[in-house]
Amino acid sequence: MDQLSNLAINTIRILSIDAVQKANAGHPGLPMGAAPMAYVLWQKHLRHNPRNPKWPDRDRFVLSGGHGSMLLYSLLHLTGYDLSLDDIKTFRQLGSRAAGHPESFLAPGVEATTGPLGQGASNAVGMAMAERFLAGRYNKPDLTIVDHFTYAMLGDGDMMEGITHEAASLAGHLRLGKLCWLYDDNKISLDGPTSLSFTEDVGKRFEAYGWQVLRVEHGDTDIEAIDRALQAAKADTTRPSLLMVHTTIGYGSPNKAGSSEAHGSPLGAEEVKLTKKNLGWDPDKQFYLPAEAVTHFRTAVERGAQAEAAWQKRFDAWTTQNPELAREWHMALRGELPAGWESGLPTFTPKDELATRQSGGKVLAAVASKVPWLLGGDADLSCSTLTTLTGQGDFDSKTGLGRNIHFGVREHAMGAIANGLAYHGGVHPFTATFFVFSDYERPAVRMAAISRLPVTFVFTHDSIGVGEDGPTHQPIEQLMSLRLIPNLWVIRPADANEVVEAYKLAMKRNDGPVTVILTRQKTPTFDRSKLAPAEGVQKGGYVLCDVPAPQAVLIATGSEVAVAMAAQEKLLAQGIRARVVSLPCWEIFAAQSPAYQDSVIPRAIKARVSIEAGATLGWQRWVGDAGVAIGIDRFGASGPGGALMKQFGFHADAVVRAVTDLVAK
Repeated sequence: MDQLSNLAINTIRILSIDAVQKANAGHPGLPMGAAPMAYVLWQKHLRHNPRNPKWPDRDRFVLSGGHGSMLLYSLLHLTGYDLSLDDIKTFRQLGSRAAGHPESFLAPGVEATTGPLGQGASNAVGMAMAERFLAGRYNKPDLTIVDHFTYAMLGDGDMMEGITHEAASLAGHLRLGKLCWLYDDNKISLDGPTSLSFTEDVGKRFEAYGWQVLRVEHGDTDIEAIDRALQAAKADTTRPSLLMVHTTIGYGSPNKAGSSEAHGSPLGAEEVKLTKKNLGWDPDKQFYLPAEAVTHFRTAVERGAQAEAAWQKRFDAWTTQNPELAREWHMALRGELPAGWESGLPTFTPKDELATRQSGGKVLAAVASKVPWLLGGDADLSCSTLTTLTGQGDFDSKTGLGRNIHFGVREHAMGAIANGLAYHGGVHPFTATFFVFSDYERPAVRMAAISRLPVTFVFTHDSIGVGEDGPTHQPIEQLMSLRLIPNLWVIRPADANEVVEAYKLAMKRNDGPVTVILTRQKTPTFDRSKLAPAEGVQKGGYVLCDVPAPQAVLIATGSEVAVAMAAQEKLLAQGIRARVVSLPCWEIFAAQSPAYQDSVIPRAIKARVSIEAGATLGWQRWVGDAGVAIGIDRFGASGPGGALMKQFGFHADAVVRAVTDLVAK
C-alpha cells in the first residue's frame, strides 16, 4: 500500500472514531475495519458527483450495516459533499444531519435509510432493478443515458438476516450484473465471534444463488486485491457479484481490534489515543484531517463533474433525438403524472358486483396503461391478488423491459426491493400479497414511511371474509397495526368506485407510502346517482348517505359499508334516522379541518357505531366514549366467508341493535 493511500484510509478511521467518541455512542469497529475497501471503491470505482448528489446516472452506494454510519459520513465529508466537519462533530445529536443511522432525507449522498439489517442490501437489489428497467426503456443503440452500478456494503449481521437471502436469491435469478455487494467479513457480531451462531459457507451459498463470488483474504491492507476484485465484479455483467473481504473489526485499536468490544461502543478516550498513536497519528489531536489526505479525497469533485458533464452531453443529444421520451423521463424522475392519466380509469355501475380486488386489478391495469413507469408485482399470488399488468410483460433476466415483477414467495425482500426502486427514482413501484402477510412485509412498509417513499403496497383478502383458509389467513389486528405507522396512508375502499379513488391517491402521493386494502368477497357497487360521489375518498371520509336531522352515525370501511347501508334502511323502518359515513382512510380524514370532520361525524351526535371486520382498538377516536365499535377482537375460524361474517356480527341486525340501544339511552 502506498503512503498516500495509507494516510487516506487512516483518515477515515480516525475521523470515525473521533466522532463516535465525542458522541459517546456509536459503532467504531465497522468504519475502522472496512475503511480500506470503502476507500478503494469511492476513490477508484464509484462514479458520483459530490456537487450534484442527485445526478441521475450516478452509481449508488448503500451502507446496509447502517450502524457503521460514521464510515459513510466520513466518506461524504472527505470527498466533498455538503456535510461539514461541524455536522460530523454533532454525530448522533438531536437535529444533526449525521444521524445515528443514515437517513436519506437528512444528509446529501445518503442513498437509503438503513437500520434494520438486510433492508439496505435488499434496497440495493431494487436500485439495480430500476437501473435495468430504465436502461431498457430509455437507452438507444447509439446513445446510452442509463448505465451505472449499485454497490452495497454488508456485515455479518446482514448475512444472518433472512431478508438478505431472499433478495440475493432473486438478484441471482434476475442476473443483476450491475449489482455488487461488498461483504465486510470480520467474523464478529455484537455478542462475540460469529462462530457462536453462524458457521455456514457464505461463498458457496451465493454461488448457488448464481452470483460471482470473489475473495480478498487480506482486506486490512491489500488494497490492490480489493481493486482487482472490484474490476472483476464490474467486468462480469451477467451476474451479481459478492466480494468477501476478510477484515479486522476495529483495526488499529491495540486492545479492542478483532473483538466485539469494538462493535457497538466507543473505544474510550484512552484507547482512542492508543489507536491514533498506533496508526501514526498525534494522539492529542481531535478531528484532525491531514491536508494531503483531504486534497486526495477531493479529487472526487472534479472527477464527478467531468463524468456528469460527459453524461450531460450524451443526454442532450438523446433529448434532441427523442423529445417525447425526454418529457416522459423528466416527469418520471420528478414523480409527476402524465396529463389526462385519470381519464382512462374505469367507472363502475350498480350492475357491477365484484370483490374490490377484482376492481382493483382493473384500475391498476388502467393506470399502468397511462403511466409507463408504474411497475411492480406480487409474492407468487397474482392469480389471487389480480395485480398483473395485462400486456406489460415480465421483468426478466434479459431486457428488463417488462413491468410485472415476479418476486416469488419473498414478502420480506419484496417490500424492501420496492423501496429500493423508489429510492432510485424514475419509477413508481407497487407490491401485492394477502393482507395477513403484511406482517412479513411490515418492516419495509415502516421504512418506506420513515423515508417518505412513494410506494404502493396492495393487500388483498382483507378480513375473515377470506373464509375457508381459516384463522392463519384471516387478518384481525393487521389493519389497526398499519394505522399505527406514522406517515402511512391506509385505504380500505368500500366499493369499486372507491377503489378508483384509492389508486388516484396512491399515484399522486410523493411524500410517503400508501396501502390499498382489498376484499376477496364481492361487494355491491353503490348507486352514485342517489348517493354521494366516490370523490369523497379524497378527503379520507365522507357522508355516503345522509338523512334529515340524523340521530345516529354509522361509520364503516370496506365491505362493511354495505352492512351499514342495509342497517340504515332497517333503522328508518323503525323511525330512527342514521347517517352512513364511509371512512376509508383515517390518516387523510384526520388531516382535514376540524370543521370538515365535524360536518361528517358531528360531535353533537353521541349515538355512533363503527363497523369494521378487524380489531376494535382505536375506534374510540371516531365513535367516542359513548359509541359502540363492532369488530372482531379474537381470531377467526375456518368456514365460508359469508357464514363467518354473520357469525361474528357483521350484519345489519347487529348494527340495528347497537344503534337502538344507544338512541334509547
